[in-house]
Amino acid sequence: MPLSPSARPAKSSNSTRPKVIYTGFVLTGMVTTLLGPILPPLAVRWSLTDAQAGSLFTAQFVGSTLGVLLSAAILPKLGLAASLPAGYAVMSLGVSALSASAWPSGLVSVFAYGLGLGIVIPASNLLIAEANPSHRAAELNILNLAWGLGAVGCPPFVAVLLARTGGTAGVLRALALPLAIVATALLFQPPTNLGLTAVGRAVWPDSILHGRFLAVLATIFFLYVGTENSLAGWIASYARRLSTPPGRLWVLMPSFFWASLLAGRAVAPGILRRVTEAKLLVTGLAVAGVGVAALLAGNDVTAIGLGVSLAGLGLAGVFPIAIAMLSEHGGSLALRTTGVAFALAGLGGATLPWLVGVLSTRFGGLKAGLAVPLAAIAALMVLQPYASLPKSATDPSKTGPADA
Repeated sequence: MPLSPSARPAKSSNSTRPKVIYTGFVLTGMVTTLLGPILPPLAVRWSLTDAQAGSLFTAQFVGSTLGVLLSAAILPKLGLAASLPAGYAVMSLGVSALSASAWPSGLVSVFAYGLGLGIVIPASNLLIAEANPSHRAAELNILNLAWGLGAVGCPPFVAVLLARTGGTAGVLRALALPLAIVATALLFQPPTNLGLTAVGRAVWPDSILHGRFLAVLATIFFLYVGTENSLAGWIASYARRLSTPPGRLWVLMPSFFWASLLAGRAVAPGILRRVTEAKLLVTGLAVAGVGVAALLAGNDVTAIGLGVSLAGLGLAGVFPIAIAMLSEHGGSLALRTTGVAFALAGLGGATLPWLVGVLSTRFGGLKAGLAVPLAAIAALMVLQPYASLPKSATDPSKTGPADA
């Protein structure tokens, strides 16, 4: 439903693409996915069980969820000019502190950079949408492509620096420095590029807010991000244990996942011209399920790479379709609904990867733990037929007037 006129963002005098925001979002993609490739050496360094290692994912995504909730409170008051530099500074401090941390103080470091992520990600999306009012969707796709490039590039970055420095400290310091540079650069951006002039509050009928639609979408956000982070977060550890002979290829497994996810999102717009969102969603989930089953059945890095690539390709359309549904009926710049979506996603990211570690420790291996994302994909397939609004809910004549 549309935002009220007074709640619409003011149009900028010219279409702008602040380069520092895109550069920062590449780094944001790297930090978001950092635990996947760096977890095996951290686990060795700290002598962690899988259950303990899984709690690092929980720390990151609890921090991220809190950051999202915090951003919903501070953005309207402080604006992006103060919020974004602070978010990147917190990310830099958290990543840097992790290089010197011991277990369990490392949890605090991971929580800290997760907090920064929770502030930066929604704020950056809002900034780019406001700065480009005539073509928001195109610019937001480019922004999230920048995030994806960071996610794909993180494992090779880690692999190269691990080979050169022999430890995680060099990797983490090398990432903390550009984060600090971005935080500093943002302080000198022109205010016109960093001002959040108005954020609309979505106009939602109560029947939607409290009904099946929101409940189903909430569960989809939870399950999807939990699945994504369970696979990307644990696949390097899983591949390393099956590597024969031992090598460095295992550290690249998350890149296979993120690259296939990006490829799927690149071709999805063309596919959606020919098929419905519902058909793409169910087909993608089926492909993802086959991919996870294949990597669980495989006994070498080649099979794992193929399986995780299929999983990434299949999952590519799930989150964008869910966001599109939420945006269509809640307003794409409604901070309340954006905050709810990212908070629920963060909760899934905090819970399911932790559960993978718990089950792995309990049953003696990651094959048991990685049954969690397979079960989550099955649940998403069950839920997807219900991820649409009742016709009466989308008909203004049947919902009655909504508050502005």
